[in-house]
Amino acid sequence: MKQRSLGNQGLAVSAMGLGCMGMSEFYGKSDEAESIATIHRGLDLGVNFLDTSDMYGLGRNEKLVGRAVKGMRDRFVIATKFAVLRGEDGSFVGVSGKPEYVRSACEGSLRRLGVDTIDLYYQHRVDPEVPIEDTVGAMSELVSEGKVRYLGMSEAGSDTLRRACAVHPISALQTEYSLWSRGPEDRIIPTCRELNIGFVPYSPLGRAFLTGKYRKAADFEVEGDVRSMRFPRLTGENFEKNLALVEKLEDLASAKGCSASQLALAWVLAKGEDMAPIPGTTKRSHLEENVSALEVSLTPADLEALEAAFPPGAAAGTRYHEQGMAMLEE
Repeated sequence: MKQRSLGNQGLAVSAMGLGCMGMSEFYGKSDEAESIATIHRGLDLGVNFLDTSDMYGLGRNEKLVGRAVKGMRDRFVIATKFAVLRGEDGSFVGVSGKPEYVRSACEGSLRRLGVDTIDLYYQHRVDPEVPIEDTVGAMSELVSEGKVRYLGMSEAGSDTLRRACAVHPISALQTEYSLWSRGPEDRIIPTCRELNIGFVPYSPLGRAFLTGKYRKAADFEVEGDVRSMRFPRLTGENFEKNLALVEKLEDLASAKGCSASQLALAWVLAKGEDMAPIPGTTKRSHLEENVSALEVSLTPADLEALEAAFPPGAAAGTRYHEQGMAMLEE
């Protein structure tokens, strides 16, 4: 698989990564054996960029990734995150960018992953109560100590990125970006390119909605799947309005001879060599379909048709409910 560079500090990853969150929480029941087999199948296909966080499954996801990479650590690029605080019951209780917390969170992630070094360490959400200079300063100490190789941020705004880079180079910004979430095009992506920050789009398939496999809101109402509760775009009238967008995508994909998910991923991949999307999946078959998107070549006419079908702001509903939206920077 082709490699893509994130930032200009030397971080290289597979052109498509693998989001591991759903393997442990949020999207339904977990199947650890299939999840680990999916990670291993990804490696067979050249996917070496794994994305997790200390808050996914209250640490269980990092442990799963650690088991999957055991004995093959040097073949993977592992990214994890800190900052989102959760209670023992799974409730979301806040965000912390305090320097002392940065260090303790990193130690916990290293222990759960069973590794000596984290390749890419993100601040998952910006803490408005702590100057970003203090947080990134603490993160940079982890780099100096060899516990972390490269630094990243997630859902940080342009001003925050500039201030962070003044303290230590930021190799990657992770933010939601897809055909129906095009907000980063206005300020975020241009700022990343100005500052030589790689861009890692998460949810490039709209939390699987853009695959076309969900035809009614009730399809998300299975045990352990919280999408209909957390994401307004996937509920009620918004679902029906957004389904019309997916049907347009399916028509374009049919004409192109690929699946809707492959076309949606091909669009993201075509937006720049400085982007490495991380579609999440829990099944080998879905991973194989996603990776095949790398073989879909889009013409200028294809791109024009897709962007006409999905203009900025076309999706009905916000990306998250109110609490989640309050944690995002533009």
